[in-house]
Parts: sequence; C-alpha cells; structure tokens
Amino acid sequence: VQLQASGGGLVQPGGSLRLSCATSGSTASNYAIVWFRQAPGKQRAFVAGSRWNVGNQYYANFVRGRFTVSGDDAKTTAYLQMDRLEPDDTAVYYCAAARGDNWSPAAMDYWGKGTLVTVSS
Repeated sequence: VQLQASGGGLVQPGGSLRLSCATSGSTASNYAIVWFRQAPGKQRAFVAGSRWNVGNQYYANFVRGRFTVSGDDAKTTAYLQMDRLEPDDTAVYYCAAARGDNWSPAAMDYWGKGTLVTVSS
C-alpha cells in the first residue's frame, strides 16, 4: 500500500484546510487510514482515523469537534477536514495505514510522506 498526503499550507487561526491521503494498492481498502501529526520538538501523535469497511471514526480529544475524517466512494482517497484551526495545530501531518486495531505510530504498516500545516496570523 502506498500513501501520499497533500493539502497542507499556511492558514490563519480560525481557518480551515482539507488534507488528502491518496492510497494505491489492491488491498488498500482493507486498512484503516490513520492521521498523525508531529510538531517541532514533539513526538508523533494520533489525530484521527477510520476503517474503510466499518466507517467508525476516532478522534484525539484535542481535535474532536473541529476535525472530521472521511473518504471517497472509491475508497482510494481519505480526507482530514480541519476547521477552527489553532496555532497549536501547526505540525507536519501524516497519513498511515493500519491492518490491525492498534493505531499507535509503531503499529502502522505503511506511512505516507507528511504535509506541513502552519497556523499563523
């Protein structure tokens, strides 16, 4: 499975961005797509995730109510809609694929390259 995250950029506080995670590989839809972020000097942290075939969505407390995960009908592109962005949301955002139910960074099976999100006025 290959993943490619995109959509990062500079946004003002209170603004919105939508990140995309394009997947490829015949079995990509069998994986959960999980979003992480890593701010400068901090460890990579879970942000949100969803399993294609089940549809349940999970969010870190610090983004619940502001971020939403979704995917296209073809199950090839996952999205992370980020609203009401705050300066603390500044980080490199990654998408990853997990076969199992453990969604810690060490348990991910595949990673995409990150995309930088900067929230600043």
